[in-house]
Order: sequence, then structure tokens, then C-alpha cells
Amino acid sequence: MNLKYDVVVIGAGHAGCEAAMAAAQLGAKTCLVTIDMNKIAQMSCNPAVGGIAKGQIVREVDALGGHMGLVADSTTLHFRMLNLSKGPAMWSPRAQCDRFRYIEEWRRRLDRQLNLDIWQDVAEQLLVDDAHHVTGVQTQWGVTIEAHSVVVTAGTFLNGLMHIGSRQVPGGRIAEPAVQQLTESITRHGIRTARMKTGTPVRIDKRSVDFSMMERQDPDKLSAAFSFLTDARRATPALPCWITYTNGEVHRVLNDALPYSPLYNGQINSIGPRYCPSIETKLVTFPDRERHLLFLEPEGADSNEMYLNGFSSSMPAEAQLQALKKIPAFRDIKIYRPGYAIEYDYFDPTQLHHTLESKLVGGLFLAGQVNGTTGYEEAAGQGLVAGVNAALHCTGDNTFTLARDEAYIGVLIDDLVTKGVDEPYRMFTSRAEYRILLRQDNADTRLTQRAYDIGLATQQRYIHWQNKQQQVDHLVQLCRQTKVKPSEINTALENLGTTPLHQAVPIAELVARPQLTLDGLVKMLPQLHEATDSVKERRCEILQEVETLLKYDGYIRREQLVAEKMQRLENVRISPSFDYHSIDQLTIEARQKLDRIRPTSLAQASRIPGVSPNDINVLLVLLGR
Repeated sequence: MNLKYDVVVIGAGHAGCEAAMAAAQLGAKTCLVTIDMNKIAQMSCNPAVGGIAKGQIVREVDALGGHMGLVADSTTLHFRMLNLSKGPAMWSPRAQCDRFRYIEEWRRRLDRQLNLDIWQDVAEQLLVDDAHHVTGVQTQWGVTIEAHSVVVTAGTFLNGLMHIGSRQVPGGRIAEPAVQQLTESITRHGIRTARMKTGTPVRIDKRSVDFSMMERQDPDKLSAAFSFLTDARRATPALPCWITYTNGEVHRVLNDALPYSPLYNGQINSIGPRYCPSIETKLVTFPDRERHLLFLEPEGADSNEMYLNGFSSSMPAEAQLQALKKIPAFRDIKIYRPGYAIEYDYFDPTQLHHTLESKLVGGLFLAGQVNGTTGYEEAAGQGLVAGVNAALHCTGDNTFTLARDEAYIGVLIDDLVTKGVDEPYRMFTSRAEYRILLRQDNADTRLTQRAYDIGLATQQRYIHWQNKQQQVDHLVQLCRQTKVKPSEINTALENLGTTPLHQAVPIAELVARPQLTLDGLVKMLPQLHEATDSVKERRCEILQEVETLLKYDGYIRREQLVAEKMQRLENVRISPSFDYHSIDQLTIEARQKLDRIRPTSLAQASRIPGVSPNDINVLLVLLGR
């Protein structure tokens, strides 16, 4: 073997798998280094993909030619579209997946990808030349792997330390070793690091659960999918999830054990995810709450192991077990392992460009939890962008970045490199100022052309998207141009309790009414039924996208105008060598923040905390000169 590559990816989690596949698909000779080839794309916590805002990221990864959506679709056990009671901008797909089949499917895809090799080992040293550019990595077994670009996606493994009660064990995941030296080989080049904490709940043997004492939650009746290439009409498993609650007895047991909790006795000092708190944190933060919601979710179609969502904990194992037995459905509970917390190293993401390349070491890219994020989906989005740019870096081609009005992935990366993190970063729809434009249904419209242009999206995906887009455009124009007479629809409108027509109006005006849906109008209007009769594949998805475009047309156009105005500031570029400290008109805080972040545009500068609108006006005048 000749261990010389264009790109080396360290870590085969969700970020690493997408990074390796993206680089290889672009033609870069790629090596994926992992500790254990049997745990590639391991779902360390909940074996679920998607969720609020996370589902949008998965669809974006898919639209760009990534693989998370396809893998999730082929291993789905339970699919739901969240937030359906709100507007379409908030809808988010989520799927509970088979943990074991998910690993198998990812491994299968990696194994058959051209230009991609897998090396089982521990990367311990980042190799950097005198010009501050990476030259490769050295492994635990003394193997040197040369490369033009290195992507670090080590997750929670960098100096990982696990906690259950007073017990502390080094490790990157349960029963897996920590990586002890890689952090130090990176920080010696001036890159700042800090510590974060995350956790995972107890795993339960379903044979010991009394399901009659729980509320059953079935998946959506209508089959759905993440990937735009997956046949949404496919048959999917329909395994239920289950709902139960904590109670006063549970709280009493846990409160008594708080002095032994690593989170509250000083054993853990690092910051955990505020939006996914441990059960002990919930008790301390909400002392008056009588109960907390818990979801019991399957881990595999052929497994007795179940995941207790909402009961993340690092309490002593006996306290966790004693508390669970106070829940009626768990009175005879058996567990496979208790919940645990883990501390790990991450790197300050403000030290990165929007390409996720280090500002200090050329050719070094960072993605996933090493950038201070949490979640498989956030990791996958970063991994894909890092992998693309690592491949482009080898050839000197243009870089690939996503703007805030293009993708949630763009919002994620811009937040990281502009604002940094003071807690594990999790994506929410509220973080995106253009979320009406960034819906889960139109990710392919926003991104597939861009992916195809750089060679990431396949011809098959591109043609598939073009065909869908033609159908959407045709239906939108039909609805705007075809008028309906009162005699054709008034009886149906009156039956629905909505105002009858007094004159002929375009179908689009009817779709805009809150009481009407496009699918309902298809059943009422022969001309519309005839036009949609040819739409066989993903019919529901196409009709829903057309309805959204018509019903929210004014909001969409208004948001596009706002995005275009901000784009003007994006086009005002700032030199990397700009001397902020020489400008007395800027506040001291602004000078310090701007000098540390080194924004590439005036728009990015405006998003830095501590930089005021007046500071931006000063920069605008000076840059204009």
C-alpha cells in the first residue's frame, strides 16, 4: 500500500462519513481513519435522524448529494413530520432508525465508493510543515499517512472522559477508548481548545416494560422520506414509540442522590447542552414541575434494546435504576446500561473560515462536535462542506460555501465562525432569519443545482430534480392563470363554510384561503384534477410545495427582498489584513471582536456580538473610501 492521499478524514462518525464520501465523489483520493470499522456512523445517543430544524439539514445534505437521508430512509422504523400544527416553514421530518442496520448501510456505501480507502487505527499526531500547512497524520501504530488536506471529525473522542456517579473512565464512547494526543498536536500550532459535556440516557430491555401503562405513539400514516430520491410510496415498518412521565417519587429519589451527581458536586465543570438537559438538570431548573415527559423508542427491529428519551443522566447507576422503578410501566425494569455523561475537547470555531478550514493551519478542516456542535445532523452538514472544500483545496479550485439565505447549513456554519459557542450548539428554526425560504420541502430547489455544478450531485439526482421542478412550475402557473367560475365551486365552498365567489377568480386565490387546500381543490375542479393526474411520483410532496408557494406567496417574496438587501452587505468584502485597531471611531469592544473574528464581509461583521450598527456604518464609510 502507498499511504499517500489527497484527503485524510479522521473519525468515521456522521461528519466523517459525509466528509469522506464528498471528497471521494469529487475525485480526491481519500482515506477514512477510524478506531473501529464495525462502528462506522454509530448513533452514540438516540438512533433517530431529523427533528426540529435538524430534519431540514438532513434534506439539505441529501439535496447536495450527501447520504444521511438515503441511509435513514433505508433503515427507518418510525417516521413523523413534526410541527404540522404550525406553518410549513416549521415542519421538520424525524425518523427513528434501526441502529444496527444504519451502521451496515453506511459501511456498504463507504465500501463501494471509488477513491475511498478505510484505515483502522488511531490518529495521534497532526503533521504540519514549516509553512503551517498540513502534510498528513501519524497513527498510534507509527504509520504515517500523507495528505494535502486533513479533516478532523473526532466527535467526543478527544481526551474523552465518561462519568457515572463518582466513577470516571477515559473513553470516547461507552466501551471505546479516548484519543489522548491528537488535541495537543493541534493546539501546539496556536489553535484554542476548551471542554464541553454531553450525555446519554439509560438503555432498557423492552421485555421488562409494562406497555399497558404507557401511551402508544404510532408513526405517520402517510409514508414519507428524507431523500428526494427515495420512493415515498415505499412500505415502511410501523413500530410505535411510547410515552410515559416521571412523578413525585421519581423526583424524590433523584433529588436525594443529587450530592452524588457529577454535574452538581463539582466533578464536571464543562458546559452541557442546554436544549437537551439531563433529568437532574430538569429537577434543579424546574423544581415545581410535577412530572417530565419521557419517550421510550426502539433501537432496532430485531432488538429488545430501547432508548428512554428525556432521561439523560450521569447519576450513580443505582439511583437511576431506583428512580425508574417508581414509574408504573417500569416497576420490573431491567436495563442494559445506565446513562452516562462524557466530557471532551472542542476547538473554538471562530478560528475557522466559512469553508471550515483553519485560519492558522492551511489544509486543516474541522467538522462536527470538535467545532462545539451537538447532533448527528449538524455534524453531517459540516462534514459535507468540509469534505468538499478539502477536495477543492487539493486542486486549488474555488471554495464552496453556503449563505444564510441558502441553507440551514449556511446558518449553522456562519453562526459558528462568526459568533463562536459557549455551549453545545444545536440548530433551531428560530436561528434562521430566512426560514420561510429554507423549508424542508424545497431543499432540492435551493441546493441541487449548486451541488451538480461542482460535481457532487449525480446526473440521476439532477434529472430527478429537474422533472420535479417542471411539475411544480407547471402547477403554479396553471393555478395562477386558470380561473374558476362561481357556478363551478360555490356549492362546495358553502359546504366548507367559506365565502362563495361573486366572480371568476384564479385557482391561486382559492388556494390562498385558510380553509382550502390544493389537494381538496383537485377533487373539486376537473381541470385541476386532469393537470395533476400525471403526477404519480411524490404526488403529495409536489402538491404540498405548490400549495405553500401559493398560500404564502406574499411572505416568501417579502423575505426574498430582505435577503437581497443583506446580500449587498455580503458583497462588501473586507481584506484579511484590515487594521481595526487603527480606527478610533470603532468602540474598543468592536475593535477586539473584529480583530479576533476577521470577518470576510460587512454582513458577517454585522452579525458579530458586540459590533453595533454604528460600528458597521463607520466601516461602510471607510471601506467605501
